[in-house]
Amino acid sequence: MKKTACLMFLFLWMALPLVAQSDEEEVPRSINESTMVGIGGYNLRDTYLSPSTDINYTGWVARILNERMKVVRLADYKISRQQLINVEFGSTRNGAETANEYAGFVDYSLGYHYRFTNLLPGLKVLTGASARLSGGFIYNTRNSNNPVSGKGDFDLNLSAMAIYNFKIKEFPLTFRYQAEIPFAGVLFSVHKGEPYYFLTQGGSDGIVRFSSFHNKFAMKNYFTLDIPVSNFTLRVGYLNSMYRTDVNSIKTHVLSNSFMIGFVKEFVSFGGKRLKSNAHRYSSAYY
Repeated sequence: MKKTACLMFLFLWMALPLVAQSDEEEVPRSINESTMVGIGGYNLRDTYLSPSTDINYTGWVARILNERMKVVRLADYKISRQQLINVEFGSTRNGAETANEYAGFVDYSLGYHYRFTNLLPGLKVLTGASARLSGGFIYNTRNSNNPVSGKGDFDLNLSAMAIYNFKIKEFPLTFRYQAEIPFAGVLFSVHKGEPYYFLTQGGSDGIVRFSSFHNKFAMKNYFTLDIPVSNFTLRVGYLNSMYRTDVNSIKTHVLSNSFMIGFVKEFVSFGGKRLKSNAHRYSSAYY
């Protein structure tokens, strides 16, 4: 199992220089970037913190989501790259009103999608894969011995989205739906009842596990609508996130539904000789 984890992280480490190198070789193309904030409902359960499997903590979650999309040179410019950075914090309380749980997560996702652009007028369908690195915690205010449950995941995901440009009485709008689901990865989990200080005493056997559908189900559903307003574009959306694991006798779920709002900008980043040339044409990865 340790060999599997090492190979997957080695693959990611080797891939990063290739991504950086492709940036230098790409023909200048526009980047579609959005930054959104959201708030919604949160549902937590972690049997490391609460031994009973039927105790849910419910409350609110706030998040910030940054997204970048760009067409890259691969497959004759039929591939787009998507980067997502998500930061979230949630506050919940159990049904008996006797304890609180707080959770915080940060994750980064890098995906590549093949673009099908000639299916229907105004419609793009993108299919591909992504890699996601995530880390975070769940903290329970009632526990004294084991108050924190740490989380760490590296996933390989299947990803697909549909982007539809249309008009309502000559008013242009863009709707997008995206779904992402992991099929393989590794995750961090201590054993049930094992304090984290055991890790400093050599008790690290079995804390990194291979993850797939047998012990983990996670999925994101993302809906957005782009609305041009004067000289800027407003993006509103809805994000449904599901995360469930059953590892080392610990069952965890983190469920959220967030309503999002933010702004979109389209820009071109280049320099040197290309900065002084106006001969280039740019195409959007999104519109």
